[in-house]
Amino acid sequence: MGQLQDRTAVITGATSGIGLATARRFAAEGAHVFITGRRKDALDTAIAEIGADVTGVQGDVANLADLDRLFEAVTRQGRGIDVLFANAGGESFRRLEEIDEQHFDEIFATNVKGLLFTVQKALPLLNEGASVILTGSTSATTGGEAFGVYGASKAAVRSFSRTWANELRGRGIRVNTLTPGPTDTPGITGLAPDADKAVHLKGALASKVPLGRMGSPAEIASVALFLAGDQSSFVTGIELFADGGTNQV
Repeated sequence: MGQLQDRTAVITGATSGIGLATARRFAAEGAHVFITGRRKDALDTAIAEIGADVTGVQGDVANLADLDRLFEAVTRQGRGIDVLFANAGGESFRRLEEIDEQHFDEIFATNVKGLLFTVQKALPLLNEGASVILTGSTSATTGGEAFGVYGASKAAVRSFSRTWANELRGRGIRVNTLTPGPTDTPGITGLAPDADKAVHLKGALASKVPLGRMGSPAEIASVALFLAGDQSSFVTGIELFADGGTNQV
């Protein structure tokens, strides 16, 4: 029997990288997984990769009507939510003098507004003792150049998890932040303009990790599984770093 046998999990931003790896792992551990993604082709591919026990709902977390459709799909199947992984997020990096209103609005719409309303709209469906996992970032605390708006959005995520852990404790709902370090995902590769620069970027990121390499989405998914399941039943309000020591040593 899997660690999430017969449970229901909702994962936003699950068509690639950490979200997709986590959806695969949760399904393998016995959960029925609802996943979201903005692009239908990517969503269909993810559903095929995950296999059985998955429902896909196309949508953008920054669009509240799309969130309503997601949770309506959960309700139609007569399910409460045991695990909510608010993972959808956007990355775009600019120095202070380069930031414009569009850059700010796009980052905060997905990483802050979208995440907040994902959790709020899930509240009526969250089962007693459910686990809520928010995706953070090491950028929230490092002060890296050009990471100002992105890092600030992820600092807000960490703040949310502390507040919501307090607000939801009466229902036994645990809220934690999972903070990956440099992870080899399509999102990282997409930050480079070509293949050679992608290799250089990955090498530069790996050089900053005490373990000497980037993490894999599957490794982050294992940490998400810990926070989702019974092994973390006395864990709430924390920020759990899965960063190879990047922000630790």
